[in-house]
Amino acid sequence: MEYDYVIVGAGSAGCVLANRLSADPGVSVALVESGGQDDKLEIRMPAGFAKLFKTDYDWNYTTAKQSEMSGRELYWPRGRVIGGSSSLNAQMWVRGCQRDYDQWEIPGWTYDDVLPYFTRAEHRVGSNGGGAYGTAGPLFISELRSPNVTTAAFLQACGELGLERLDELNGRSNEGYSPTPVTQYRGRRWSAADAYLRPALKRPNLTVITGATVDRVVFDGTRAVGIEHGGGAQVRAKREVILSAGAIGSPYLLMRSGVGAADELRDADVTIVRDLPEVGKNLQDHLSTGVYVESKQPVTLTKAESIGNLLRYIVLRSGMLTTNVGEAVAFIRTSPEEPAPDIELIFAPGPFIDHGLTPPTGHGLTVGVVLLQPESRGRIGLNGREVVIDPGYLAQEADVKRLVAGLKTAKQVFATAAMKAYAGGPMAPYAGPESDAELAQWVRERGETLYHPVGTCRMGTDAESVVDPSLKVRGLDGLRVVDVSIMPTLNRGHTHAPAIMIGEKGAELIAGRS
Repeated sequence: MEYDYVIVGAGSAGCVLANRLSADPGVSVALVESGGQDDKLEIRMPAGFAKLFKTDYDWNYTTAKQSEMSGRELYWPRGRVIGGSSSLNAQMWVRGCQRDYDQWEIPGWTYDDVLPYFTRAEHRVGSNGGGAYGTAGPLFISELRSPNVTTAAFLQACGELGLERLDELNGRSNEGYSPTPVTQYRGRRWSAADAYLRPALKRPNLTVITGATVDRVVFDGTRAVGIEHGGGAQVRAKREVILSAGAIGSPYLLMRSGVGAADELRDADVTIVRDLPEVGKNLQDHLSTGVYVESKQPVTLTKAESIGNLLRYIVLRSGMLTTNVGEAVAFIRTSPEEPAPDIELIFAPGPFIDHGLTPPTGHGLTVGVVLLQPESRGRIGLNGREVVIDPGYLAQEADVKRLVAGLKTAKQVFATAAMKAYAGGPMAPYAGPESDAELAQWVRERGETLYHPVGTCRMGTDAESVVDPSLKVRGLDGLRVVDVSIMPTLNRGHTHAPAIMIGEKGAELIAGRS
């Protein structure tokens, strides 16, 4: 089988590429995905995403032991299904702020450069657009249909603390608070597969191959000419191979294919194609902690899975099962010295404990605390054929201090007059730590990923970067990386939006139209 373009990974960026590249009837495109179809009810139902964790729809990764996190190995879910992690995520459309992209200092990738690709993707339900927000794109973005009553109280509490109410969360600055914009259409998830892939499936020049775990990129000298999957089956590329396998999968495939740090490849018994030491380095992730309290009133998501709520969802596409769980957010600076928000607060009208895998024992509320710009860096590596994920959480003490400051603000939220009718005492496993040392220990013992790894195929203008500003892998021909692994630093937001943006911009770069 031979195609003009072979895309590895049907996640957020891969679905965008499959649509935009196959829009040219003169080229042939193959999209190769390890997982299967996105036909499970819990994918469609917004509140069902945690039910997909640790199933066949999930890569179910585990990190290396984290020395600064009480020696724990942390669970990292990633989508292994059509739509990738956009089929498993909490549907939050949060681009980040202007500084996030300007700080990359890469020609063609400033905030003003990438803004048109955000707006091209967006279909804002109930918005007049105004130029900076799209209204005609394929990705539906809306407010929640049935927000919880406690979410309004959280928003009021943020105002009580002196934060700014934002009319638009996705502007040049996101400092302040807002209900969460979600990628939903009429109460159901609207993934990258819904927005981009499904409308393109009728095209005869697009082939989707599922259940095909890619083993390596095939090279002819230093030119990528295809991929190999299933123990020897090949899909050949006449023009380019494009890796869109994410911040874990893309560097892993490069290394498995002989592209990476030469010494590490030799240790893994991999034949070297290109010595590129930064492959897999620069791993960053949003580390999350939080405060849990009991709810004085039985109005939370604890009873969301009742028969009545299920029927309401199936018949009316409304009710508690339309929630994304993270119903409102606040972006704050923990000190005046911060140039932009360094902490995100996420409000969940229920006890979201252990990724939602631990059933709640009663009604409770959560304010999650997310470190937006970690100073710590980790890596993706190889151990034989196995991938090694070492995020290096809390290697820098500044990360601990910011999270502790964020926890203090989360506690203040629950102490406001606005939350008085709902917020009770601490809810297990949270025991109400008070001192900085106790709060830091809580972070180390209970902190978890917010599912936003980036940076492992860093884009740059320097010779050490993995890809150049056109997303071509340095020193090789016919090979690009188009996904969030190319981001030099994390955004002060969530990574689904930049993944879509990178897919949109990457498609234009590949087609030579940017």
